[in-house]
Amino acid sequence: MSKRTSLSRRDFVKHSAALAVAAPTVISATALGNDKVDAPSERLTLGFIGIGKQASGHLGALSGRRDTQVLAVCDVHALRRKAAAETVEKKYVELERKDYKGCDQYTDFHELLGRKDIDAVVIGTPDHWHTIPVIEACKAKKDIYCEKPLTLTIHEAKTVIEAVRKHDRVFQTGSQQRSEGPFRQACEYIRNGRLGKIKEVHIGVGATSKPCDLKTEPTDPNVLWDVWLGQAPERGYNEILCRKGLPNDYPFNPGWRDYREFSGGYITDWGAHHFDITQWALGMDHAGPVEILPPEKEGDQYGARFIYRGSPVGDEIVCTHVNQVYEGYKTVVEKGSKEAKREKFTESNGILFIGEKGKIFVNRGVIISEPDDILKEELSVGDKKLFKSPGHRENWLECIKTRQKPICDVEVGARSVTVCHLVNLAYWHGKKMQWDPAKWEFPGNAEANGWRDRARREKYQLPEV
Repeated sequence: MSKRTSLSRRDFVKHSAALAVAAPTVISATALGNDKVDAPSERLTLGFIGIGKQASGHLGALSGRRDTQVLAVCDVHALRRKAAAETVEKKYVELERKDYKGCDQYTDFHELLGRKDIDAVVIGTPDHWHTIPVIEACKAKKDIYCEKPLTLTIHEAKTVIEAVRKHDRVFQTGSQQRSEGPFRQACEYIRNGRLGKIKEVHIGVGATSKPCDLKTEPTDPNVLWDVWLGQAPERGYNEILCRKGLPNDYPFNPGWRDYREFSGGYITDWGAHHFDITQWALGMDHAGPVEILPPEKEGDQYGARFIYRGSPVGDEIVCTHVNQVYEGYKTVVEKGSKEAKREKFTESNGILFIGEKGKIFVNRGVIISEPDDILKEELSVGDKKLFKSPGHRENWLECIKTRQKPICDVEVGARSVTVCHLVNLAYWHGKKMQWDPAKWEFPGNAEANGWRDRARREKYQLPEV
């Protein structure tokens, strides 16, 4: 079930042993003909599990650094696997790394994790394939960057925390908004009381997923289809679920995201970003909402609510999943004109915080306050400041070296995706639920507690932590 190309494991061991005899432990980069890169012994060695759209971006960035080296890639899609390896090898030719011996390819991630020469892994598989490789990577003593949304179920969210903590791993969840743009600014203003007590939060992230109803098509011979399905129920291949081409050949938003067997739709996709920032702003990273209410009308795609109590910035905060999150005005200067004018606009994506003293709307590249004066007044020296990330990947790499927790540590990612799952359960079952974040359970509700996890195919059960 596995396939390797380039340097084989046996050849790699022989090559490493030869180096150990013939060279000192630390080889200078200058001696290797390139003084612009770190010595091999000083670089973090990486493996990639899953090479789709998002992971391809990580691959390009992390294989172009002086302090990292990508040794292997794994994917059940032959074309993506081959293209990823070629990307890496081309990058190191350009960097003139004379010590580089090629990028190995795998179809079975267990073989990649078995490599003693790999320090850390990037997991960019579809949502339903996150938890198993995370647990196995922890057991293999690899540090981990795993894409969001972190898990497919609430039980998996709790389990990945247990695995990371038990095996003492550095773990970054790919909720990169904590390392970007105006989100930290919005959270700092809220944490410092610039809106007074927060009363409401409106969040626009898109709709939930639905049961998969796609027809069966001839299976793409480049895909190990049963492995791609993994824990999901057995069903026939359809290209919407797993595209035939390379990442640049198909839409950014993957088709599998729309189907409940593989994902929670946009509520887990964008929700893993905007619900995450909501938790950060409310100071609830290690807790969560305590009550979840379905939309007032059965079958509605919007209107679910989740309520926080005990937040440092508000006594009772009602968060509502909405279709239109903000309506306001922006200044526009048309091409060829010198005059600015105000135009009305609406936003269906983003977060609106509503407090006693005003509002803050935030999204990627946008932050607006009502009244304007709230954001015009800068934070003072005595105000509380949140950690300023040097960049999401950069923060992860630094923490691997220092053994500190990254800005989006495993519990942050697990708690945020749990909010997503709670909201989805409200839509799927249409019932009001009480939630105990400390115990990870619905108190006294056996039916709802059964929704925390789902059945898996026998050969794709979760491994022991």
